[in-house]
Amino acid sequence: MQLKWMEDFIVLAQTRSFTRAAELRHVTHPAFGRRIRALESWAGTALIERGSSPVALTPAGDSFLENATQVVRGVEGSREEMRSVAGRQARTVTVATGRTLARTVLADALVRLQPVLRQGEVRVLTNALAEIVRMLEHNEVDFSLIFHHAALTFRLDGRQFAHATVASDKLVPVSRTDASGIALHGFDVPGDVPFLSYARTLAMGRMVEDLLVNNTQAPRLKRHIECDSADALYEYVLRGLGVAWLPWSMVQADCKAGRLIAVGGRRLEIRFEVRLYRPKRRLGELAEAVWHAMTPR
Repeated sequence: MQLKWMEDFIVLAQTRSFTRAAELRHVTHPAFGRRIRALESWAGTALIERGSSPVALTPAGDSFLENATQVVRGVEGSREEMRSVAGRQARTVTVATGRTLARTVLADALVRLQPVLRQGEVRVLTNALAEIVRMLEHNEVDFSLIFHHAALTFRLDGRQFAHATVASDKLVPVSRTDASGIALHGFDVPGDVPFLSYARTLAMGRMVEDLLVNNTQAPRLKRHIECDSADALYEYVLRGLGVAWLPWSMVQADCKAGRLIAVGGRRLEIRFEVRLYRPKRRLGELAEAVWHAMTPR
């Protein structure tokens, strides 16, 4: 069965003339007749009343005409939909990242990328680190924006993927201040400090745990709240519930305004890079433009 046989049959049913149908299908009269006979051979029954003029369909032909029309319309609709999807994909860049990086580093980058993205669209997918890496490996995204730190381990084949460092940041332990600008919770007073921690499955959670386990000068902390959202921990700190390690890019303005204060000094800061990963294969025109705009020359 070939789709063109169905299309031939539909035109023949509309024109009721082999000669006219062959003209509309841009084939010779004998070739058109052979294609109709091939269709009948596939169907296993006659679809055309032989010897009738104008052409008449058999009962089987009438039934087949309805089905053939639906099939051809469905295929044409699918083709148009695929073309539409392909067009959208050509104008779309997909980035997988974590929720915190989506709010900080990626948000800043999107502002700078506006001249590049004027005719395009960005899809941002947030997930855990392992899923972000998996999506890149399975060609589900153009880019993955990922924390890079010794406490985080994942493998991407260097023969297939490239990366560039696009930002540097640090996690800083911060506390709410009182009316005098003094930390509500500090490490220089006796007793345990209420600790607002990340879920251990999060990349930032693993970085903080690495610091606390391997730093002999780490302060005594009492786990008070555990959460899988840096945004939520930020709000908890603002409400004076304890100390949390938050990205400096997130809390810098609050620290300058005196609402929050960094506690513990540099020895408790966790510095990390933010890397943008991509496949080494050629991406779409818009994705390549984004890569060149985001990566240092």
